[in-house]
Amino acid sequence: MKIAIIGAGNLGGAVAKGLIRAGLDAPGITLTAAHLSSLEEFARIGFNVSTDNAAAADGADFVLIAVKPWMMEEVAAAVAPVLKEGQMIVCMAPGVPGARLKELFPGRTPIVHAIPNTAAEIGKSATILSPVRASEAQTGKAAELLEHIGGILPLPAEKMLAGTSVTSCGIAYALRYIRAAVEGAVELGIPPAVASKAVCDTVEGAARLLVEKGTHAEQEIDRVTTPGGLTIKGLNAMEEAGFSAAVIAGLKAGIK
Repeated sequence: MKIAIIGAGNLGGAVAKGLIRAGLDAPGITLTAAHLSSLEEFARIGFNVSTDNAAAADGADFVLIAVKPWMMEEVAAAVAPVLKEGQMIVCMAPGVPGARLKELFPGRTPIVHAIPNTAAEIGKSATILSPVRASEAQTGKAAELLEHIGGILPLPAEKMLAGTSVTSCGIAYALRYIRAAVEGAVELGIPPAVASKAVCDTVEGAARLLVEKGTHAEQEIDRVTTPGGLTIKGLNAMEEAGFSAAVIAGLKAGIK
């Protein structure tokens, strides 16, 4: 299997590293960037690298486009003419409407829209996925590839931007909580290294509880919240400061 990743920035690079972490061969993956200096790390790892988007896409089974939305037109102008039967476009640029993708890549080449997050690098991405011009079977093939970098969350096209706010932007929101919690722990007198591990382990454990038990967050909160206890005092103080409202406002801001 040959894969081209157009755009070896933070997201494209994370996807590439996640794919080889999952066992795919680095020589079967070509990454592109505007300058070879941006690709030196990937060349050392064993990836093919190029500054020629058309050459990278030519003959690739999957063409993953991980560029900023305003770069899509330039990339499509180079890539679309070399596409042949049997290839697939996986657009990882957020906020590009499906109708626009069909215009940029005319013909019958299957297109799916997929937005991973940077946890792809360690195989833990929450990747939202929606077909643009693809059958159920073709969409399934894209999902099989992307499962190498984490979980797949199918969404209708009209919900992709909302999904991007929750997962792709959302990883930054989760990290901001972690940063704040570590700062608070240090203020309480816990050494920074211990604070960082304690917060990260706690967040990971909370997420695993919900995933493995299939419970609602509020159920698990109730289990550790006793009348007059430390937890309820802390939760109430956070809510007074606007914690939940701030999270929801942040998610909504991402789609405006």
